[in-house]
Amino acid sequence: MPFVHLRTHTEFSVVDGTLRIDDAVAAARADGQVACAITDLSNLFGTVKFYSACRAAGVKPIIGCDIWLEPEGAEKQGSRLLLLVQNDAGYLHLCELLARAWTNNALRTQALVKWAWLDELGGGLLALSGADGGAVGQALLAGDVTRAEQLALRLAQSFPQRFFIEVQRAGLASNGAHVRAAVPLAARLALPVVATHP
Repeated sequence: MPFVHLRTHTEFSVVDGTLRIDDAVAAARADGQVACAITDLSNLFGTVKFYSACRAAGVKPIIGCDIWLEPEGAEKQGSRLLLLVQNDAGYLHLCELLARAWTNNALRTQALVKWAWLDELGGGLLALSGADGGAVGQALLAGDVTRAEQLALRLAQSFPQRFFIEVQRAGLASNGAHVRAAVPLAARLALPVVATHP
């Protein structure tokens, strides 16, 4: 079965990535992967370098970004959402989301995307729920299934036919509990599931 990395942070994801783009593309090529994504945290700085390296290696580049969503209600911290570019309009929408977050809604070192912006600029983007670190995952781990369902439906509305419940098994204690809660939630809401690795 073909495998494609959909969640890769590179040297341009300053706070949590050290992987060099050339090394990532070379590894994808050596492994026979037909495509590879980079999803650096809150930026697209490596996009041109990544695109060029992928094209030269015969690997399809998938552009994306791991964003922070601003907290709502009683939430004390932001949550993660992974956005992948589907087409030209999606790339422009992702650029606009990041520009707005950095210029209008930055808190310390985090650029926070407002939920309302997703409704306006969700076209051309695929969204993955953020696994344990996403709003849906955080609600599930807190035992608030009703809130998790509401958030999943809200994101599915912002990204119709383009929202996926994301699961991970990376050896973290929370991964198993999240998978056990997220998969039944996805089944109840008829949402697709995608497995990634941080």
